[in-house]
Amino acid sequence: MAPHRAETDRPRQSGEPRLSVGVPAVVPPPRSRAGRLIPRFVAAATALCAIVVLAQGHAGLPFERITTIEAKMASKADYFEDPEVQRLLIRHGFRVHITRMGSRGIASQRYDGYDVVFPSGQPAADLITRKRAAEGHPATTYRPFVSPIVLGTYREYAETLRDAGIATPLPGAPAGQQPLYYSLDMEKFLRTTADGVRWDGLGIARHGIRNGNKVLAQTSSICESNSAGTYLGLVSYVWNHDNIPQNPAEATRFADRIRLLLNDQGMPSSEKNETYVSAEGKSIAPIAVIYEHQFLAHQIATRAGTGHVDGERVLLYPSTRFVTEPQLIALTPGGDRLGRLITEDPALQKRAMELGFRVRDTQGAAATSDALTGFLRERHIQAPVLSDDDTKAVLPRLDLLERMIESVGDCDPVSQSAPDQEAP
Repeated sequence: MAPHRAETDRPRQSGEPRLSVGVPAVVPPPRSRAGRLIPRFVAAATALCAIVVLAQGHAGLPFERITTIEAKMASKADYFEDPEVQRLLIRHGFRVHITRMGSRGIASQRYDGYDVVFPSGQPAADLITRKRAAEGHPATTYRPFVSPIVLGTYREYAETLRDAGIATPLPGAPAGQQPLYYSLDMEKFLRTTADGVRWDGLGIARHGIRNGNKVLAQTSSICESNSAGTYLGLVSYVWNHDNIPQNPAEATRFADRIRLLLNDQGMPSSEKNETYVSAEGKSIAPIAVIYEHQFLAHQIATRAGTGHVDGERVLLYPSTRFVTEPQLIALTPGGDRLGRLITEDPALQKRAMELGFRVRDTQGAAATSDALTGFLRERHIQAPVLSDDDTKAVLPRLDLLERMIESVGDCDPVSQSAPDQEAP
């Protein structure tokens, strides 16, 4: 006989319902058609309001198609990363996605999947356009603005060079204000570097600083950067009495002469301007090779944010000058439309000037500086007043400049393609 089980010991059937006792079920009353539609109208109106908010300031959006441009860029990516430039581009139906790397690094890699590449100067641009032409893919280039190569430093260092007769304040400083700009005698500066003179030996202690390092200008990587390669060409031109090499043997000899002038800086960083404007910049790189627009953009932003300029940071303009010509190279029809837009659109050109660039006129002729000078003075920022008599440096022929870069920096030839990778 089976043992007696209590009711609670019996197995429960899987389908048996479990009821709550004492709480009557509440059944909502039937809703009218209007009651059912009101929440839907509210949701639709909310979504429409969100779309309108997102589209504010972007005429015709979001109902027009946005084209995403894939781009490899060097320092001129600063322009495309500006929020106002991005807003203006969206109004014209463009969004630019940027992979940052040095100009020479751009020239050494493949461009599959990219619409534009934007190296910061002519040497890298020429390498790219020649390579494209050899592959049967000619490319269109656009030159929307220019920016001189300059040396960013700090007031104590500039004044120390002034004491030594190596730097001279440029005219134009308002009465009672210290100068922001100096002319640097390149021949004297390079001689000081070649002689191994150190900042302490030059008397920087008179300005409250001790620094036992050699007097020299520091660049970003010469194997990657247009500014470093251009500075090499400028140094070579001055060091060889305003001459450029005429053949491979001379290029090698010129490179050997200036190797120590450039290699005493130690391991270069990827982007000198980031170091220069940082709080630690003065102790890391007292003199850094940068572009003029980077310094002016810093001063414009500082003035807007604080009501005064950054009087600690100043510029040294080499007495032998070189103006870089960044070239946007269009690889696809979309890239071509973007190149025309930033070159011809008045609002985008005005914004470039507001970011410190010297913008070309609408006919694509020489760069205009009057608008930039006026803009700076309106914001009570001293504008650089440069002499028209300064010697202009001439870069060697492209193949000879490449030979010098490879020799000084122990760089791989640009013809050797490297795997694509994003710059830090």
